[in-house]
Amino acid sequence: MALVTTTQTVTDGALFAEVDMGSDDNAPTVRATVVQASTIFYDTPATLDKAERLLAEAASYGSQLVVFPEAFVGGYPRGSTFGATIGSRTAKGREEFRKYHSAAIDVPGPEVDRLAAMAGKYKVYLVMGVIERDGYTLYCTVLFFDSQGHYLGKHRKLMPTAMERLVWGFGDGSTIPVFETQIGKIGGAICWENKMPLLRTAMYAKGIEIYCAPTADARDVWQSSMTHIALEGGCFVLSANQFCRRKDYPPPPEYEFQGTEENLTPDSVVCAGGSVIISPLGAILAGPNYEGEALISAELDLGDIARAKFDFDVVGHYARPEVLSLIVRDLPAKPATFASTSTKVEDSHQ
Repeated sequence: MALVTTTQTVTDGALFAEVDMGSDDNAPTVRATVVQASTIFYDTPATLDKAERLLAEAASYGSQLVVFPEAFVGGYPRGSTFGATIGSRTAKGREEFRKYHSAAIDVPGPEVDRLAAMAGKYKVYLVMGVIERDGYTLYCTVLFFDSQGHYLGKHRKLMPTAMERLVWGFGDGSTIPVFETQIGKIGGAICWENKMPLLRTAMYAKGIEIYCAPTADARDVWQSSMTHIALEGGCFVLSANQFCRRKDYPPPPEYEFQGTEENLTPDSVVCAGGSVIISPLGAILAGPNYEGEALISAELDLGDIARAKFDFDVVGHYARPEVLSLIVRDLPAKPATFASTSTKVEDSHQ
């Protein structure tokens, strides 16, 4: 089985590589990279410039698929309370939300067009975590692009975790896509929604083969969840997280890490990464990396999907639909629907 694991660590503009070569065979393979890097907070144009540099570096090493972390464009507001307590909000917190809203992107929009152009320029499939702006509601979203520079679609996080619910809306069943591409069936779930068994089941039922898991969770226990999903789904799991230091966020008082700010220096690590690539058989192909910003790459032997599902096909021979079944409501959930006089209105029961 062919196996190449590579970590390219970005340090002061230099790129260092460590390569572990395994045995070779004729199985089809896909070169995949997960990006471990920080947002340039409140500066979306600069973040897009950084994304292109990293994408170019990954492509130069032959990557066909590149996965970026959760909220890479727009930023993950780690440590912020947005000045909110139950029953009250502060003026400073409202202004913080205004700036965060301003750094988000519209989908579709010019930033999406640029990301699509980047994917086409470097001939890679691109999976990008963004903060999506839909009017005045924000969503934690993942965008998918093909290697020809086409925007394929998006996944909105179904269930923001804890304080994330203060600033992010909830996705619905209309954005749980799995895209059939030339390198396999690609989809994704974001951070702790990966712990939702019914969501995972829906993705398995759509035939996902390359399961992208952008995250903000750098704990060791996250690796257990990623390994479980790879084994459960018989799929490759690609988890990308940011590596951030305090200096990657605006300085206080513009931005403060509530409850811990006094203990932080500019070089304090506030998110340690842990990005990883895992095979359908549960083998760690690359990572986890906790050392700094990095490009973490591996060769995905697509034959491992069949090898794994010989043992366990969660929505195939191991399913018991006569006992257990799932209904997924995959239509958009809209607060209001308008029908013009020129549109035939169907009976509401149909």
